[in-house]
Amino acid sequence: MDEWIDRFPGLSALQPDVRDRLTRASRRVQIQAGTVIFGPGHPPDALLLLLDGRVRVQQTTEGGRHIVLYRVHSGESCVMTTACLLAYEDYTAEGIAETDIEAVAIPRAVFDDGMATSPAFRRFVFSAYSKRITDLFLTIEEIAFGRMDARLAAKLLELSDNTGSSVLKATHGSLATELGTARESVSRQMAEFARRGWVEQRRGAIQLVDAPALRKFAETNPV
Repeated sequence: MDEWIDRFPGLSALQPDVRDRLTRASRRVQIQAGTVIFGPGHPPDALLLLLDGRVRVQQTTEGGRHIVLYRVHSGESCVMTTACLLAYEDYTAEGIAETDIEAVAIPRAVFDDGMATSPAFRRFVFSAYSKRITDLFLTIEEIAFGRMDARLAAKLLELSDNTGSSVLKATHGSLATELGTARESVSRQMAEFARRGWVEQRRGAIQLVDAPALRKFAETNPV
């Protein structure tokens, strides 16, 4: 069944023979939440196109601290995998299924052939690659130059919007990983947010008490 291709607009222009080989050679995969999909030192054997779910891509610093680089959502591919496939290199980061996911795996041989013979397939790959690279540069800029308090406020709002809940299952450690900073920095800023009455801290969870105040703070102190 090749209906999954229609969920990726860039693939609709594929030549019939390329489309046919892509659908015949690719396979649907289902992966449970919490599974490490790829990790440093391992080469990719396929390009994953995410149909459903969410994947977190993160890197570990020399000091053992985790930094979230980006997330892959349904309808997207992973720029790290694309880069490693193009360069024939091993992964330098790890990808973890944050939710149960369903994806289509395009084998390396089919990926290589599509890149070599199909302009439409190349456009699809490089379009997704360039967009994600731009997002990644913005993340690096935020980590290097952004205000920690404003970044934390924006991240709390983002997580709340993603889950549709004002109560977040998050710890200071997990937020530090999201922001690429030390847990102690997050703890100090969360204490300040609590003092202002914007959040209420619980064991393993955070409640957004005054989301409008957090949003105003984030918007008036852009990261």
